[in-house]
Amino acid sequence: MTTILKATQNDFILLADLGKQTFIESHGHSALKADIDEYVSDTYSYATCEEELTDVLNIFHFIYYDGIPAGYSKIIFNSPHPAILDQRVTKLQRIFLLKEFYTQKLGSQLFNFNVELSKANNQNGIWLVVWTENERAVNFYKRNGFEIIGSGNFKISQNHTNPNHIMFLKY
Repeated sequence: MTTILKATQNDFILLADLGKQTFIESHGHSALKADIDEYVSDTYSYATCEEELTDVLNIFHFIYYDGIPAGYSKIIFNSPHPAILDQRVTKLQRIFLLKEFYTQKLGSQLFNFNVELSKANNQNGIWLVVWTENERAVNFYKRNGFEIIGSGNFKISQNHTNPNHIMFLKY
């Protein structure tokens, strides 16, 4: 059974632990171990996650499979991008799933949940940044109607960036 729950401020430890593991599973091979370690120690520290959860603009959800945390998402409403004319768009800043749950199609469920939440909050589209070499994710977003509207670099560490697509789905 699948459940999606909104994160609370008390979920910072779960967010940090899940964030570290899912990022390493999906991007751990994209840079040197030292660079990945630097990124996850900064981005997924307990203090950083606690701060992110207290910011009212950040909306986090966890997806559970049979009561086990399997992944999470982070969206921000009214988060325009320079390549998108509309101001009422949602940024899907993070959506990560533990590798062991890929075959359960939980990523699709969490993605669809976020799209519906975005639409229910009068947003006119959703955009994201995805690593160009993450073919699984790029193809998933293309199948769901996203178009590549630009590119940019994602900073992993002081020494490393990854090339990314900026993708947009207009409702």
